[in-house]
Amino acid sequence: MESKYSILLSLLMLQCLSLLCVSQSQDFDFFYFVQQWPGSYCDTKKSCCYPNTGKPTADFGIHGLWPNYEDGSYPSNCDPNNSFNQAKVSDLISNMQKNWPSLACPSSNSIQFWTHEWEKHGTCSESVLSQHGYFDTALSLKGKTNLLKALTSAGINPDGNSYSLVNIKNAIKGAIGYTPWIECNVDESGNSQLYQIYLCVDNSGSDLIECPVFPKGKCGSEIEFPSF
Repeated sequence: MESKYSILLSLLMLQCLSLLCVSQSQDFDFFYFVQQWPGSYCDTKKSCCYPNTGKPTADFGIHGLWPNYEDGSYPSNCDPNNSFNQAKVSDLISNMQKNWPSLACPSSNSIQFWTHEWEKHGTCSESVLSQHGYFDTALSLKGKTNLLKALTSAGINPDGNSYSLVNIKNAIKGAIGYTPWIECNVDESGNSQLYQIYLCVDNSGSDLIECPVFPKGKCGSEIEFPSF
């Protein structure tokens, strides 16, 4: 009899530890809110494909809202039981198609892109954001951070010319109030170009903050801003 109770107690303890691990894996310190310039995504050797809805507007598009730790690491794929469900974001789909399009080949309706972002990153924010809340928060943040306006107002235009990395950062910080991190990629000729802009958000998803840590990597002092 005692052995049966011991086995049951052990199983209960393992279940509790498992739940604790899931809970801990969903703790995080802040979000990276990442937007990408479509001209730089497309102007590479790999090229791009437009979504089934047509060529996106010439504006920064959302890449993702990514929970992160202050030591530079990040959680991922935190809840395999909570898959992307289009029905949960049905009222956001048209907004997502406009502001969160996939440029990956082959052409698609962007569902696979959103599925990846939710299941890899979004599930790790379940302690504060529902699936609908996750996508709605990212869309709201894009509305608050008009990156293209911030840059063009400072004379930094998507015209294929090169601009100072310092000036790009200063233009965004001047308009938004927080220091961005700039990620570059290279065009077909190997030139460095403005690819993605990272901003940081508190762990409630509500407010922009100064980044506790920046990702690794760097751009040149002068980078291209390609047209789209």
